[in-house]
Amino acid sequence: MRKRYPFDYAVVRVVPRVDRGEFLNAGVILFSSTAAFLGARIGCDHKRLKALAPGIDTAMIDSYLDSIPKVCAGTADAGPIGALAQRARFHWLVAPRSTIIQTSPVHSGVHHDLAAALESLFEKLVRSPEAAEQ
Repeated sequence: MRKRYPFDYAVVRVVPRVDRGEFLNAGVILFSSTAAFLGARIGCDHKRLKALAPGIDTAMIDSYLDSIPKVCAGTADAGPIGALAQRARFHWLVAPRSTIIQTSPVHSGVHHDLAAALESLFEKLVRSPEAAEQ
């Protein structure tokens, strides 16, 4: 029997107007301290985002979203946050904030393959139905 690892995850959301509370799911962050795994899968559907917020700067949004996998990986270009321990980086990423990039509440799961769990969550929670059909 394969070992199953407990994990926590949160959905990354783009909230163009915080006052309206509307959002578009744009990624998933998954963390397992047991397996020393912290990863993110990001993919913003610009067409859906523009439908929600026609004047939004998608290049700016992409630059914000692109920093999330860097923080997960702890790379040098992630700045001081990237130098923190994995658990601290996860908690920093999922901390509640009132900005254009937010995360859902943290949820839990178990899986034997955390990279596959991350991909599965992304497909279920982020990928648009139109993209899934292609």
